[in-house]
Amino acid sequence: MENDKMGRPLLTFQVITDTHITVDPEHEHNRNLARVLQDIAANGQGSRGIMHAGDMTDNGITEEYEAFYRIWNEYKDQVPALYITSGNHDICDNWQECMELFQSHTGMTGMYHDHWVDGYHFIFLGTEEGIGLHCTLSETQLSWLDAKLGDAASPDKPAFVFLHQPLKNTVAGSLEAQNWFGVTQDAELKAVLAKHRHAIMFTGHTHWELAAPHNYFDGGGELPAMFNAASTAYLWTDEDEHKDGSQGYYVEVYPGCVLVRGRDFERGEWVEEAQFKVSYPVL
Repeated sequence: MENDKMGRPLLTFQVITDTHITVDPEHEHNRNLARVLQDIAANGQGSRGIMHAGDMTDNGITEEYEAFYRIWNEYKDQVPALYITSGNHDICDNWQECMELFQSHTGMTGMYHDHWVDGYHFIFLGTEEGIGLHCTLSETQLSWLDAKLGDAASPDKPAFVFLHQPLKNTVAGSLEAQNWFGVTQDAELKAVLAKHRHAIMFTGHTHWELAAPHNYFDGGGELPAMFNAASTAYLWTDEDEHKDGSQGYYVEVYPGCVLVRGRDFERGEWVEEAQFKVSYPVL
């Protein structure tokens, strides 16, 4: 996608997910996180944030958070701020304790939280119970999301929403036959999002590679745009097979559109099949 003629973006950030950090410093997942941060340090000048859509750790234990931040601290002076939501791997069987660990280690203010960055709204949703692969969102959280998406809302300006699990039959991996959707309140969340089509939603969980079909869901005229953000740890294919690799997105906001650019962090290349443009205003 050509963006050199569009001038300087109003805002840039990166989206990563499913880092699955382990206690082994030589594990491929850990090495991949270092590659991601090296790539952003080299190519993300001016970025205002790294947005993490969950499964920061592999088992939600203190030692894995410590391993994550040992890697992070090597690059923190070269990369932008980190914003995180939880994934199912972060919320272990003792889910209340895991939620406390997530908040204490990441510094996030709750299981759902929002931030204004250079006048743009970033909203992070998260499970409020530990229920295996799925997430559960309370009525309070859904009402909060509705209010937050209505705050200073405009059809001309995007708001960005992050949740680990995708909604059913939206992005890659979430199709019914693929079986990696995972929001218990699927219909309720869709009903809220349908009222705020200026939003763009990023999810993880499926690990589906960015070259696969359906990574971008245009909303079908009823919902906001949605993106599968793959994984930095390892990938999955439409053939339902594991694939080594590490991918995510660079996002650039311009007047009238948002460019979402797939990045192969392992190869240091753009993913040609994953270059998308979301136009504004949303009608």
